[in-house]
Amino acid sequence: MDTFDRLVDAAWPAPNRVRAGDWVFRHAAGVTKRANSVLPLGEGSIEAAERFYAGLGQPCVFSIGDGAPEGLDGKLAARGYRLVDPTFVMTAPAAAIETADGVVVAHAPSVEWLDTWWSVDGARHADGREWGERILSGVPAGYASIGFPMMAAVGRGVRQGEWLGVYCMAVRPADRRRGLARAILRGLRAWGAGRKPYLLVTEANTAARALYEGEGFVVTSRYHYRVMPTA
Repeated sequence: MDTFDRLVDAAWPAPNRVRAGDWVFRHAAGVTKRANSVLPLGEGSIEAAERFYAGLGQPCVFSIGDGAPEGLDGKLAARGYRLVDPTFVMTAPAAAIETADGVVVAHAPSVEWLDTWWSVDGARHADGREWGERILSGVPAGYASIGFPMMAAVGRGVRQGEWLGVYCMAVRPADRRRGLARAILRGLRAWGAGRKPYLLVTEANTAARALYEGEGFVVTSRYHYRVMPTA
């Protein structure tokens, strides 16, 4: 079952994509593993993937989810690929949710929205903000926020048929522990008009997992990355 592999790929679209058989080589100047990794749905060549990313000067990274071919993860492990960022896909039932007070959902990310998101999530990508903006605005989405002009918390929702993808959940450090992430999440669910929400959270992020569990989310699927060893 590759439902979430495909949903995530569609909701977080790499600006550059090369299809190689059943695999897709995605790249975006190294900004996020999600947009700079192989999506292996079916059969393909590890060697071809390694040559492709070597040509870009980037490490070869594989996203290993439910749709990955059987045995691929073991082959990559045998080649010395490191397992990185084990991640849960969490889902909740479709439900009528009221928008939380103060949450605004726009159809495009403002400069203020981008400033908040990048200040929390973008630091590790150095000068890649332009690429980050291209990724998150690559498909129609809703951009939730609280506060103006300084936005304390933001989030992004993508309507995908019966599903609502929840991405870019970010709260400025000075504004944490005020229930703002919960408000953003509820605002996006209300905007999603009864769709089933899904979101991604790393296994190590226990605080976020606790928040989502408190909002009725459960682990439905998992994925991780395999990163090529460096010399």
